[in-house]
Amino acid sequence: MAFSLQLLTLFAPLLAVAATSRTLPPQVEASADEDFNANTPPRFRGRRVQRVYAAIDALCICVCGALAFLLRFPPQSLHRLQTPSTLIGMDNRYAAFLLLDVALILLFCRSEHLYRTPLEISFSIELLSIVKAITFATLLLISFLYLSATHTISRAVVLISAVMNIAAFAVWRYAKRRYIVRRREHGIGARNALIVGAGKIGQALAEAFETQKLLGYNFIGFLDSDHASDSRILGNIADLRRVARRYFVDEIFITLPSARTLVRDVALEARRHRLAVNVIPDLYDGLAWNAPLRRLGRFPVMDLHSTSIPAGALAAKRFIDVCLASIGLFVTAPLIGVLALFVRRDSPGPAFYRSLRVGRKGQIFTCYKLRTMLADADQLKSSLRSRNERDGAFFKIADDPRVTPIGKLLRRYSLDELPQLWNVLTGDMSLVGPRPHPVDDFNLYQLEDLRRLDVKPGITGLWQVSARQDPSFHRSVMLDLDYIENWTLCLDMRIILRTFASLVRAEGC
Repeated sequence: MAFSLQLLTLFAPLLAVAATSRTLPPQVEASADEDFNANTPPRFRGRRVQRVYAAIDALCICVCGALAFLLRFPPQSLHRLQTPSTLIGMDNRYAAFLLLDVALILLFCRSEHLYRTPLEISFSIELLSIVKAITFATLLLISFLYLSATHTISRAVVLISAVMNIAAFAVWRYAKRRYIVRRREHGIGARNALIVGAGKIGQALAEAFETQKLLGYNFIGFLDSDHASDSRILGNIADLRRVARRYFVDEIFITLPSARTLVRDVALEARRHRLAVNVIPDLYDGLAWNAPLRRLGRFPVMDLHSTSIPAGALAAKRFIDVCLASIGLFVTAPLIGVLALFVRRDSPGPAFYRSLRVGRKGQIFTCYKLRTMLADADQLKSSLRSRNERDGAFFKIADDPRVTPIGKLLRRYSLDELPQLWNVLTGDMSLVGPRPHPVDDFNLYQLEDLRRLDVKPGITGLWQVSARQDPSFHRSVMLDLDYIENWTLCLDMRIILRTFASLVRAEGC
């Protein structure tokens, strides 16, 4: 009894979530499952079919749960139970478990959109969604059994029923998909479609209806006033009522993106005759034919182009940065302390040099280095601009008079950049990336040079290991852009290994 109350305690909020969860929009609910009754509006037809699918799932879960119970506890083993009351209590516990299993699986199946049959995706993708839904539901159920310290429910029954559920769901959904495909191929349940506008978009849509029968539409013809030569023109916009009645039209597709008043008039007329109306947006000469739609607040947005960001790889890069920077700081902390003492003894001024640098997306941050120049080096920089040996937004002098004796040694082995490991930990920099430039150099950037700021700057990079002595700023920018456009974790590892080789050869300057 206590276990049943625990189940009901968890089951109640799940029912509340299911009751209050947002229903799918009509365009999502209306899928391949709409052809069972062409006279019912798509929105209600889709919901009714989804309920039927959910009922079939619930039946499969119950049957699989009963079979799993019998496999774990054959009838001959049940006779060895001590009392009938024990058997009754056991039945009650497993009935409550089965009720919870049904609720969880149905909720996860709904979250995976398994109560519709979008024929544009393959069965393998649908099978993967089935596995995900049942696996997550089973893991949640096992977690609940563990946290509630319930030992009367056999974990073997839970796992066996999960495997059987996956098999049952896959079999009946495959059979359902094949049934729908056969109906579509024979034109059963197809809806009569009338296209308003015989332009390029309308012609492409008509060809799709005629060649892709799985879409579930019979193309009736066009309504258009400007393409009289097309034999499929059934009249102009004013003939909508006559054509819709004459050819038993079910849905109207409007492909005239610029005629807003016309679209409104057609939509109002179609509504009076209880016809479904669809508007095909301006597809920009085919550029957006495969563009996905999403919502931004209350507004539908069409993505004409987007650049995929490898979020997982970027997270791995950050993880590697933090781990290696932490280890590097821990190992080199004594060395940095000793070098800081040498810097202080070599010339007056602080041991560490702090400089404002430009990072990702133009963000200004404080970059830390061991001081290799005189304390007033920044004030002397403007007077030395005429001796700059690098072109573009890059300042470098081979025999810079501001560099101290210890600074030359630090630069030769790039030891002055060890404190930048702290910048990596704080997230201002990465181990590998474009060189961070001072603000005054950044002010000399050309428009194209700003592209190198799309990523975090790095302690080392492709330019440092391949063309560090090259005086061309354009060359360094090209290498930075090549790194950004072809970035992978393997490329980072190769650059880091080449950096160690450069340090051993003392190629710094």
